[in-house]
Amino acid sequence: MNNKPKLMKLRWVGAAVLFSMYANSSWAFSIDDVAKQAKDLAGKSFEAPKSNLPSQLREMKYANYQQIQFNHDKAYWSKLKTPFKLEFYHQGMYFDTPVRLNEVTANSVREIKYSPEYFNFGNVPHDADTLKNLGFAGFKVLYPLNSKDKKDEISSFLGASYFRVIGAGQVYGLSARGLAIDTALPSGEEFPRFKQFWIERPKPQDKHLVIYALLDSPRATGAYRFLITPGKDSTVDVQSKVYLRDKIGKLGVAPLTSMYLFGANQPTSQVNYRPALHDSNGLSIHAGNGEWIWRPLNNPKHLAVSTFTVENPRGFGLLQRGREFDKFQDLDDRYDLRPSGWIEPQGDWGKGRVELVEIPTADETNDNIVAFWTPESLPEAGKEMKFAYRLHFTRDESQLHSPETAYVKSTLRSTGDVKQSNLVRQPDGTVAFIVDFVGPEMSKLPENTAVTPQVSIGNNGELVENSVRYNPVTKGWRLMLRIRIKDAKQPTEMRAALVNGDKTLTETWSNQLPANE
Repeated sequence: MNNKPKLMKLRWVGAAVLFSMYANSSWAFSIDDVAKQAKDLAGKSFEAPKSNLPSQLREMKYANYQQIQFNHDKAYWSKLKTPFKLEFYHQGMYFDTPVRLNEVTANSVREIKYSPEYFNFGNVPHDADTLKNLGFAGFKVLYPLNSKDKKDEISSFLGASYFRVIGAGQVYGLSARGLAIDTALPSGEEFPRFKQFWIERPKPQDKHLVIYALLDSPRATGAYRFLITPGKDSTVDVQSKVYLRDKIGKLGVAPLTSMYLFGANQPTSQVNYRPALHDSNGLSIHAGNGEWIWRPLNNPKHLAVSTFTVENPRGFGLLQRGREFDKFQDLDDRYDLRPSGWIEPQGDWGKGRVELVEIPTADETNDNIVAFWTPESLPEAGKEMKFAYRLHFTRDESQLHSPETAYVKSTLRSTGDVKQSNLVRQPDGTVAFIVDFVGPEMSKLPENTAVTPQVSIGNNGELVENSVRYNPVTKGWRLMLRIRIKDAKQPTEMRAALVNGDKTLTETWSNQLPANE
Protein backbone atom coordinates (compact mmCIF):
# COMPACT_ATOMS: atom_id res chain seq x y z
CA MET A 1 0.00 0.00 0.00
CA ASN A 2 1.38 3.40 -0.95
CA ASN A 3 1.25 5.83 2.04
CA LYS A 4 3.18 8.60 0.34
CA PRO A 5 0.18 10.84 -0.61
CA LYS A 6 -1.21 10.46 2.92
CA LEU A 7 2.13 11.35 4.50
CA MET A 8 2.51 14.35 2.21
CA LYS A 9 -0.97 15.50 3.18
CA LEU A 10 -0.16 15.16 6.88
CA ARG A 11 3.07 17.09 6.41
CA TRP A 12 1.20 19.83 4.54
CA VAL A 13 -1.44 20.04 7.30
CA GLY A 14 1.29 20.08 9.94
CA ALA A 15 3.13 22.83 8.11
CA ALA A 16 -0.08 24.83 7.82
CA VAL A 17 -0.72 24.47 11.56
CA LEU A 18 2.84 25.50 12.35
CA PHE A 19 2.57 28.46 9.99
CA SER A 20 -0.70 29.46 11.60
CA MET A 21 0.79 29.15 15.09
CA TYR A 22 3.83 31.13 14.00
CA ALA A 23 1.69 33.80 12.38
CA ASN A 24 -0.51 34.13 15.44
CA SER A 25 2.43 34.22 17.85
CA SER A 26 4.40 36.70 15.78
CA TRP A 27 1.47 39.12 15.36
CA ALA A 28 1.01 41.28 18.39
CA PHE A 29 -0.07 44.88 18.68
CA SER A 30 2.39 46.87 20.81
CA ILE A 31 3.39 50.37 21.83
CA ASP A 32 5.81 50.36 18.89
CA ASP A 33 2.85 50.37 16.49
CA VAL A 34 1.54 53.51 18.16
CA ALA A 35 5.02 55.03 18.44
CA LYS A 36 5.48 54.75 14.67
CA GLN A 37 2.35 56.84 14.18
CA ALA A 38 3.44 59.32 16.85
CA LYS A 39 6.87 59.75 15.28
CA ASP A 40 5.34 60.23 11.84
CA LEU A 41 2.99 62.86 13.25
CA ALA A 42 5.89 64.68 14.91
CA GLY A 43 7.51 65.12 11.50
CA LYS A 44 4.43 66.82 10.08
CA SER A 45 2.62 70.06 10.80
CA PHE A 46 -0.05 69.86 13.47
CA GLU A 47 -3.60 69.55 12.21
CA ALA A 48 -6.04 70.91 14.76
CA PRO A 49 -9.04 68.63 15.28
CA LYS A 50 -12.26 70.00 13.84
CA SER A 51 -15.48 69.95 15.80
CA ASN A 52 -18.36 68.10 14.19
CA LEU A 53 -20.88 69.01 16.90
CA PRO A 54 -24.18 70.67 16.02
CA SER A 55 -24.84 73.86 18.01
CA GLN A 56 -27.55 72.14 20.08
CA LEU A 57 -24.98 69.84 21.66
CA ARG A 58 -22.05 72.27 21.74
CA GLU A 59 -23.95 74.97 23.64
CA MET A 60 -25.59 72.64 26.16
CA LYS A 61 -25.15 73.08 29.92
CA TYR A 62 -23.40 70.51 32.10
CA ALA A 63 -26.69 69.38 33.65
CA ASN A 64 -28.01 68.55 30.19
CA TYR A 65 -24.81 66.77 29.20
CA GLN A 66 -25.22 64.56 32.25
CA GLN A 67 -28.61 63.50 30.91
CA ILE A 68 -26.96 61.74 27.99
CA GLN A 69 -26.49 58.34 29.59
CA PHE A 70 -24.97 55.18 28.16
CA ASN A 71 -27.46 52.30 27.89
CA HIS A 72 -25.91 49.86 30.36
CA ASP A 73 -27.42 46.84 28.63
CA LYS A 74 -25.31 47.70 25.57
CA ALA A 75 -21.95 47.59 27.39
CA TYR A 76 -19.14 46.51 25.09
CA TRP A 77 -17.98 42.91 25.74
CA SER A 78 -21.23 42.32 27.66
CA LYS A 79 -21.69 38.99 25.85
CA LEU A 80 -18.09 37.86 26.45
CA LYS A 81 -16.88 35.96 29.49
CA THR A 82 -14.56 38.69 30.69
CA PRO A 83 -14.67 40.67 33.97
CA PHE A 84 -14.05 43.93 32.08
CA LYS A 85 -16.73 45.87 30.20
CA LEU A 86 -16.60 49.17 28.31
CA GLU A 87 -19.07 52.04 28.21
CA PHE A 88 -18.72 55.20 26.15
CA TYR A 89 -19.11 58.96 26.56
CA HIS A 90 -21.07 60.91 23.97
CA GLN A 91 -19.81 64.13 22.47
CA GLY A 92 -21.23 67.31 23.95
CA MET A 93 -20.27 70.68 25.49
CA TYR A 94 -16.52 71.19 25.26
CA PHE A 95 -16.03 67.51 24.41
CA ASP A 96 -16.64 68.59 20.84
CA THR A 97 -14.23 66.43 18.82
CA PRO A 98 -14.50 62.64 18.57
CA VAL A 99 -11.81 60.20 19.60
CA ARG A 100 -11.33 56.99 17.65
CA LEU A 101 -11.67 53.75 19.63
CA ASN A 102 -10.30 50.41 18.44
CA GLU A 103 -10.45 46.87 19.78
CA VAL A 104 -7.32 44.72 19.64
CA THR A 105 -7.89 40.96 19.44
CA ALA A 106 -5.46 38.05 19.11
CA ASN A 107 -5.11 38.57 15.38
CA SER A 108 -6.71 41.86 14.36
CA VAL A 109 -7.49 45.50 15.09
CA ARG A 110 -10.94 46.86 14.33
CA GLU A 111 -12.63 50.15 15.01
CA ILE A 112 -15.43 50.32 17.57
CA LYS A 113 -18.09 52.06 15.54
CA TYR A 114 -20.18 54.84 17.03
CA SER A 115 -23.93 54.49 17.12
CA PRO A 116 -26.48 56.78 18.82
CA GLU A 117 -28.26 53.60 19.91
CA TYR A 118 -25.60 53.20 22.62
CA PHE A 119 -27.11 56.22 24.40
CA ASN A 120 -30.23 57.50 26.11
CA PHE A 121 -30.59 61.25 25.48
CA GLY A 122 -33.20 61.94 28.16
CA ASN A 123 -34.84 65.33 27.65
CA VAL A 124 -31.90 66.77 25.71
CA PRO A 125 -33.17 68.35 22.48
CA HIS A 126 -31.35 66.87 19.49
CA ASP A 127 -31.69 66.14 15.81
CA ALA A 128 -31.55 62.39 15.18
CA ASP A 129 -30.15 62.89 11.66
CA THR A 130 -27.15 64.89 12.86
CA LEU A 131 -26.27 62.28 15.49
CA LYS A 132 -25.37 59.73 12.83
CA ASN A 133 -22.16 61.58 11.95
CA LEU A 134 -20.91 62.07 15.53
CA GLY A 135 -18.63 59.91 17.65
CA PHE A 136 -17.37 59.03 21.10
CA ALA A 137 -15.84 61.63 23.43
CA GLY A 138 -14.15 58.95 25.56
CA PHE A 139 -14.83 55.75 27.44
CA LYS A 140 -15.04 54.18 30.89
CA VAL A 141 -13.97 50.77 32.17
CA LEU A 142 -16.20 48.58 34.37
CA TYR A 143 -15.02 45.75 36.64
CA PRO A 144 -16.49 43.85 39.66
CA LEU A 145 -14.30 45.73 42.12
CA ASN A 146 -16.40 45.92 45.28
CA SER A 147 -18.75 43.00 44.65
CA LYS A 148 -18.67 39.96 42.36
CA ASP A 149 -22.26 40.66 41.33
CA LYS A 150 -21.83 44.29 40.28
CA LYS A 151 -19.69 45.99 37.67
CA ASP A 152 -18.17 49.16 39.12
CA GLU A 153 -16.70 51.99 37.09
CA ILE A 154 -12.96 51.84 37.80
CA SER A 155 -11.49 54.11 35.14
CA SER A 156 -12.46 56.97 32.87
CA PHE A 157 -10.67 58.48 29.84
CA LEU A 158 -12.35 61.76 28.89
CA GLY A 159 -11.02 65.11 27.68
CA ALA A 160 -7.52 66.06 26.48
CA SER A 161 -5.15 63.44 27.97
CA TYR A 162 -6.97 63.15 31.30
CA PHE A 163 -7.80 59.84 32.93
CA ARG A 164 -8.98 58.75 36.37
CA VAL A 165 -8.70 55.41 38.18
CA ILE A 166 -10.03 54.22 41.54
CA GLY A 167 -9.58 51.20 43.80
CA ALA A 168 -12.03 49.37 46.06
CA GLY A 169 -14.15 51.64 48.25
CA GLN A 170 -12.87 54.79 46.54
CA VAL A 171 -14.64 57.58 44.65
CA TYR A 172 -13.20 59.74 41.89
CA GLY A 173 -11.01 62.62 42.99
CA LEU A 174 -7.72 63.65 41.45
CA SER A 175 -6.91 63.00 37.78
CA ALA A 176 -3.81 61.88 35.91
CA ARG A 177 -2.74 63.13 32.49
CA GLY A 178 -0.59 61.84 29.70
CA LEU A 179 1.48 65.00 29.35
CA ALA A 180 1.53 68.69 30.35
CA ILE A 181 3.14 71.44 28.30
CA ASP A 182 4.05 74.96 29.48
CA THR A 183 1.90 74.77 32.61
CA ALA A 184 1.82 78.14 34.44
CA LEU A 185 4.01 79.89 31.85
CA PRO A 186 2.97 83.36 30.62
CA SER A 187 2.69 81.97 27.08
CA GLY A 188 -0.23 79.83 28.18
CA GLU A 189 -0.63 76.08 28.67
CA GLU A 190 -0.92 73.62 25.80
CA PHE A 191 -3.16 70.61 26.42
CA PRO A 192 -2.11 67.50 24.47
CA ARG A 193 -4.97 65.22 23.47
CA PHE A 194 -5.42 61.48 23.18
CA LYS A 195 -6.87 61.29 19.68
CA GLN A 196 -7.04 57.51 19.31
CA PHE A 197 -7.16 54.47 21.61
CA TRP A 198 -6.57 50.76 21.13
CA ILE A 199 -8.06 48.52 23.84
CA GLU A 200 -7.03 44.88 24.12
CA ARG A 201 -9.91 42.44 24.41
CA PRO A 202 -9.31 40.77 27.81
CA LYS A 203 -9.36 37.02 28.29
CA PRO A 204 -11.85 35.49 30.77
CA GLN A 205 -9.17 35.00 33.42
CA ASP A 206 -7.44 38.38 32.97
CA LYS A 207 -7.10 40.58 36.05
CA HIS A 208 -5.81 43.56 34.11
CA LEU A 209 -6.68 45.60 31.02
CA VAL A 210 -4.25 46.98 28.42
CA ILE A 211 -4.96 50.28 26.66
CA TYR A 212 -2.83 52.08 24.07
CA ALA A 213 -3.21 55.76 23.20
CA LEU A 214 -1.90 58.15 20.55
CA LEU A 215 -1.25 61.66 21.85
CA ASP A 216 -1.13 64.76 19.69
CA SER A 217 -0.69 68.49 20.22
CA PRO A 218 0.80 71.48 18.37
CA ARG A 219 4.31 70.84 19.74
CA ALA A 220 4.41 67.20 20.86
CA THR A 221 3.18 63.71 20.05
CA GLY A 222 3.35 60.50 22.04
CA ALA A 223 2.58 56.81 22.30
CA TYR A 224 1.25 55.36 25.56
CA ARG A 225 0.58 51.93 26.98
CA PHE A 226 -1.57 51.65 30.13
CA LEU A 227 -1.86 48.40 32.07
CA ILE A 228 -4.69 48.87 34.56
CA THR A 229 -4.81 46.42 37.48
CA PRO A 230 -7.90 46.97 39.66
CA GLY A 231 -7.85 46.05 43.33
CA LYS A 232 -7.89 47.43 46.85
CA ASP A 233 -5.27 49.86 45.56
CA SER A 234 -5.59 49.99 41.80
CA THR A 235 -2.43 50.54 39.79
CA VAL A 236 -1.63 51.70 36.26
CA ASP A 237 1.69 50.76 34.67
CA VAL A 238 2.49 53.45 32.11
CA GLN A 239 4.95 53.27 29.24
CA SER A 240 5.35 56.36 27.11
CA LYS A 241 7.37 57.45 24.09
CA VAL A 242 7.24 61.20 23.49
CA TYR A 243 8.39 63.22 20.48
CA LEU A 244 8.63 67.01 20.24
CA ARG A 245 7.50 68.85 17.11
CA ASP A 246 8.98 72.14 18.23
CA LYS A 247 10.66 73.85 21.17
CA ILE A 248 8.64 74.08 24.37
CA GLY A 249 9.20 75.98 27.59
CA LYS A 250 8.37 73.20 30.05
CA LEU A 251 7.54 69.52 29.68
CA GLY A 252 5.40 68.02 32.46
CA VAL A 253 5.89 64.25 32.80
CA ALA A 254 3.37 62.11 34.71
CA PRO A 255 1.14 65.08 35.63
CA LEU A 256 -1.40 64.83 38.44
CA THR A 257 -4.27 67.33 38.72
CA SER A 258 -6.24 67.87 41.92
CA MET A 259 -8.29 70.36 43.94
CA TYR A 260 -7.59 72.18 47.21
CA LEU A 261 -10.12 74.77 48.39
CA PHE A 262 -9.49 74.93 52.15
CA GLY A 263 -8.35 72.78 55.05
CA ALA A 264 -6.41 72.69 58.32
CA ASN A 265 -3.34 74.25 56.70
CA GLN A 266 -5.47 77.08 55.29
CA PRO A 267 -8.85 77.35 57.04
CA THR A 268 -11.77 79.01 55.26
CA SER A 269 -12.74 82.53 56.28
CA GLN A 270 -16.42 81.70 55.74
CA VAL A 271 -18.63 79.76 58.11
CA ASN A 272 -18.83 76.20 56.79
CA TYR A 273 -19.81 72.97 58.51
CA ARG A 274 -17.10 71.19 56.52
CA PRO A 275 -13.68 71.63 58.17
CA ALA A 276 -11.90 70.78 54.91
CA LEU A 277 -12.71 70.56 51.24
CA HIS A 278 -10.01 69.07 49.01
CA ASP A 279 -9.12 66.05 46.85
CA SER A 280 -5.52 66.23 48.09
CA ASN A 281 -3.82 68.17 50.86
CA GLY A 282 -0.14 67.79 50.12
CA LEU A 283 2.65 66.99 47.68
CA SER A 284 4.93 64.15 48.76
CA ILE A 285 8.36 63.63 47.17
CA HIS A 286 10.86 60.80 47.60
CA ALA A 287 14.04 62.22 46.12
CA GLY A 288 16.77 60.20 44.46
CA ASN A 289 19.10 60.85 47.41
CA GLY A 290 16.58 59.26 49.79
CA GLU A 291 15.16 62.49 51.26
CA TRP A 292 11.41 62.66 51.88
CA ILE A 293 9.66 66.02 51.44
CA TRP A 294 6.11 67.02 52.37
CA ARG A 295 4.62 70.23 50.99
CA PRO A 296 1.13 71.12 52.33
CA LEU A 297 -1.14 72.54 49.61
CA ASN A 298 -2.58 76.05 49.47
CA ASN A 299 -5.34 77.88 47.63
CA PRO A 300 -3.38 81.08 46.99
CA LYS A 301 -4.70 84.47 45.96
CA HIS A 302 -2.19 84.55 43.10
CA LEU A 303 -0.70 81.85 40.90
CA ALA A 304 2.11 80.10 42.81
CA VAL A 305 4.80 77.78 41.45
CA SER A 306 7.13 75.77 43.71
CA THR A 307 10.04 73.71 42.39
CA PHE A 308 12.01 70.89 44.00
CA THR A 309 15.24 69.88 42.28
CA VAL A 310 15.26 66.09 42.11
CA GLU A 311 17.60 63.77 40.23
CA ASN A 312 16.22 60.31 39.46
CA PRO A 313 13.11 60.68 41.66
CA ARG A 314 12.01 57.54 43.48
CA GLY A 315 8.45 58.78 43.73
CA PHE A 316 6.12 61.75 44.07
CA GLY A 317 2.40 62.30 44.36
CA LEU A 318 -0.57 64.31 45.55
CA LEU A 319 -1.85 62.70 48.75
CA GLN A 320 -4.92 62.93 50.97
CA ARG A 321 -3.34 62.55 54.42
CA GLY A 322 -5.66 62.45 57.40
CA ARG A 323 -8.77 61.14 55.67
CA GLU A 324 -11.05 60.43 58.63
CA PHE A 325 -14.67 61.38 57.87
CA ASP A 326 -14.81 63.97 60.67
CA LYS A 327 -12.09 65.93 58.85
CA PHE A 328 -14.58 66.58 56.00
CA GLN A 329 -18.16 65.92 57.23
CA ASP A 330 -19.42 65.70 53.64
CA LEU A 331 -21.94 62.90 52.99
CA ASP A 332 -22.50 63.87 49.34
CA ASP A 333 -19.01 64.22 47.88
CA ARG A 334 -17.11 61.95 50.29
CA TYR A 335 -13.73 63.60 50.17
CA ASP A 336 -12.61 61.07 52.75
CA LEU A 337 -12.91 58.31 50.11
CA ARG A 338 -10.95 60.05 47.36
CA PRO A 339 -7.65 58.34 46.57
CA SER A 340 -4.12 59.61 46.77
CA GLY A 341 -2.14 59.42 43.53
CA TRP A 342 1.48 58.26 43.69
CA ILE A 343 3.96 58.15 40.79
CA GLU A 344 6.67 55.47 41.06
CA PRO A 345 9.23 55.99 38.26
CA GLN A 346 10.64 52.88 36.61
CA GLY A 347 14.32 53.34 35.79
CA ASP A 348 16.38 56.53 36.00
CA TRP A 349 14.75 59.74 34.79
CA GLY A 350 17.93 61.79 35.13
CA LYS A 351 18.23 65.39 36.28
CA GLY A 352 15.14 67.51 36.67
CA ARG A 353 12.65 68.83 39.17
CA VAL A 354 9.24 68.16 40.62
CA GLU A 355 7.04 71.19 40.12
CA LEU A 356 3.91 72.17 42.02
CA VAL A 357 1.46 74.67 40.55
CA GLU A 358 -1.24 76.21 42.78
CA ILE A 359 -3.98 78.25 41.12
CA PRO A 360 -6.53 80.44 42.94
CA THR A 361 -10.07 79.05 42.97
CA ALA A 362 -13.31 80.24 44.56
CA ASP A 363 -15.07 76.87 44.59
CA GLU A 364 -14.52 73.13 44.45
CA THR A 365 -15.50 72.70 40.79
CA ASN A 366 -12.06 73.79 39.53
CA ASP A 367 -8.97 71.61 39.65
CA ASN A 368 -6.43 74.15 40.84
CA ILE A 369 -3.46 71.93 41.76
CA VAL A 370 -0.97 70.41 39.30
CA ALA A 371 2.17 68.40 40.06
CA PHE A 372 4.61 66.82 37.59
CA TRP A 373 8.25 66.06 36.93
CA THR A 374 10.10 68.09 34.31
CA PRO A 375 13.49 67.09 32.84
CA GLU A 376 16.40 69.51 33.07
CA SER A 377 17.06 69.37 29.32
CA LEU A 378 15.02 68.31 26.30
CA PRO A 379 16.16 66.65 23.07
CA GLU A 380 15.80 68.20 19.64
CA ALA A 381 12.57 67.80 17.71
CA GLY A 382 11.81 64.26 16.58
CA LYS A 383 14.07 62.52 19.10
CA GLU A 384 12.41 59.90 21.29
CA MET A 385 11.99 60.32 25.04
CA LYS A 386 10.95 57.31 27.11
CA PHE A 387 9.25 57.50 30.50
CA ALA A 388 7.91 54.50 32.41
CA TYR A 389 6.18 54.62 35.80
CA ARG A 390 3.59 52.98 37.98
CA LEU A 391 0.62 54.99 39.21
CA HIS A 392 -0.86 53.99 42.58
CA PHE A 393 -4.39 55.00 43.64
CA THR A 394 -4.69 54.31 47.35
CA ARG A 395 -6.36 55.32 50.63
CA ASP A 396 -3.50 53.84 52.66
CA GLU A 397 -1.04 56.73 52.58
CA SER A 398 1.22 55.20 55.24
CA GLN A 399 2.32 52.51 52.79
CA LEU A 400 3.69 55.22 50.50
CA HIS A 401 6.34 56.12 53.06
CA SER A 402 9.46 54.49 54.45
CA PRO A 403 8.57 53.13 57.92
CA GLU A 404 11.86 54.27 59.43
CA THR A 405 11.17 57.92 58.54
CA ALA A 406 8.36 59.71 60.38
CA TYR A 407 5.95 61.72 58.24
CA VAL A 408 3.68 64.73 58.72
CA LYS A 409 0.26 63.56 59.88
CA SER A 410 -1.23 67.05 59.94
CA THR A 411 -0.37 70.72 59.51
CA LEU A 412 -2.56 73.11 61.53
CA ARG A 413 -2.51 76.85 61.00
CA SER A 414 -3.60 79.29 63.69
CA THR A 415 -3.32 82.84 64.94
CA GLY A 416 -0.14 83.14 66.99
CA ASP A 417 -0.64 84.04 70.64
CA VAL A 418 1.10 84.20 74.01
CA LYS A 419 -0.31 83.00 77.33
CA GLN A 420 -0.50 85.96 79.76
CA SER A 421 0.05 85.82 83.54
CA ASN A 422 -3.73 85.62 83.98
CA LEU A 423 -3.69 82.54 81.66
CA VAL A 424 -5.56 84.38 78.91
CA ARG A 425 -4.01 83.90 75.48
CA GLN A 426 -3.22 87.17 73.73
CA PRO A 427 -2.65 87.29 69.92
CA ASP A 428 0.78 88.72 69.20
CA GLY A 429 0.59 89.34 65.44
CA THR A 430 2.34 86.13 64.48
CA VAL A 431 1.17 83.14 62.45
CA ALA A 432 1.37 79.76 64.17
CA PHE A 433 1.87 76.34 62.60
CA ILE A 434 1.41 73.10 64.53
CA VAL A 435 2.97 70.11 62.76
CA ASP A 436 2.42 66.55 64.01
CA PHE A 437 5.02 63.95 62.98
CA VAL A 438 4.21 60.24 63.33
CA GLY A 439 5.63 56.92 62.13
CA PRO A 440 6.14 53.25 63.08
CA GLU A 441 9.74 53.71 64.23
CA MET A 442 9.07 57.04 65.91
CA SER A 443 6.26 55.49 67.98
CA LYS A 444 8.81 53.10 69.51
CA LEU A 445 10.93 55.94 70.90
CA PRO A 446 10.65 56.68 74.64
CA GLU A 447 8.78 59.92 75.25
CA ASN A 448 11.86 61.42 76.91
CA THR A 449 13.95 60.96 73.75
CA ALA A 450 15.98 64.07 72.94
CA VAL A 451 14.10 65.20 69.84
CA THR A 452 15.10 68.61 68.52
CA PRO A 453 13.80 70.68 65.59
CA GLN A 454 15.80 71.99 62.66
CA VAL A 455 13.94 74.97 61.22
CA SER A 456 14.72 77.51 58.52
CA ILE A 457 12.58 80.48 57.50
CA GLY A 458 12.82 82.52 54.31
CA ASN A 459 13.80 86.18 54.26
CA ASN A 460 10.19 87.29 54.57
CA GLY A 461 9.70 85.75 58.02
CA GLU A 462 11.12 85.95 61.53
CA LEU A 463 11.04 82.84 63.72
CA VAL A 464 9.53 83.82 67.09
CA GLU A 465 8.92 80.36 68.59
CA ASN A 466 10.40 76.99 67.75
CA SER A 467 9.57 74.16 70.14
CA VAL A 468 8.82 70.43 70.06
CA ARG A 469 7.05 68.14 72.51
CA TYR A 470 5.92 64.53 72.71
CA ASN A 471 2.35 63.87 71.63
CA PRO A 472 0.94 60.99 73.73
CA VAL A 473 -2.16 60.71 71.53
CA THR A 474 -0.29 60.03 68.28
CA LYS A 475 2.85 58.62 69.94
CA GLY A 476 4.76 61.09 67.82
CA TRP A 477 6.15 64.58 68.27
CA ARG A 478 4.50 67.95 67.76
CA LEU A 479 6.40 70.92 66.36
CA MET A 480 5.18 74.41 67.34
CA LEU A 481 6.22 77.40 65.21
CA ARG A 482 5.32 81.06 65.49
CA ILE A 483 6.40 83.29 62.63
CA ARG A 484 6.27 87.06 62.23
CA ILE A 485 5.67 87.99 58.60
CA LYS A 486 7.55 91.05 57.33
CA ASP A 487 5.56 91.74 54.16
CA ALA A 488 2.08 90.22 53.84
CA LYS A 489 2.15 90.89 50.10
CA GLN A 490 4.93 88.33 49.67
CA PRO A 491 4.92 84.54 50.24
CA THR A 492 6.95 83.10 53.10
CA GLU A 493 8.91 79.84 52.85
CA MET A 494 9.45 77.47 55.80
CA ARG A 495 11.31 74.18 56.22
CA ALA A 496 11.54 71.93 59.26
CA ALA A 497 12.57 68.43 60.31
CA LEU A 498 13.11 66.65 63.65
CA VAL A 499 16.40 65.04 64.63
CA ASN A 500 17.88 63.00 67.44
CA GLY A 501 21.54 63.89 67.65
CA ASP A 502 22.92 63.47 64.12
CA LYS A 503 20.06 61.19 63.04
CA THR A 504 17.20 62.67 61.03
CA LEU A 505 13.91 61.22 62.31
CA THR A 506 11.41 62.78 59.91
CA GLU A 507 10.70 63.88 56.41
CA THR A 508 11.23 67.54 55.56
CA TRP A 509 8.17 69.71 56.09
CA SER A 510 8.43 72.34 53.33
CA ASN A 511 5.60 74.83 53.65
CA GLN A 512 4.71 78.10 51.98
CA LEU A 513 2.51 80.78 53.51
CA PRO A 514 0.95 82.47 50.45
CA ALA A 515 0.86 86.21 49.95
CA ASN A 516 -2.15 87.72 51.69
CA GLU A 517 -2.98 90.24 48.95
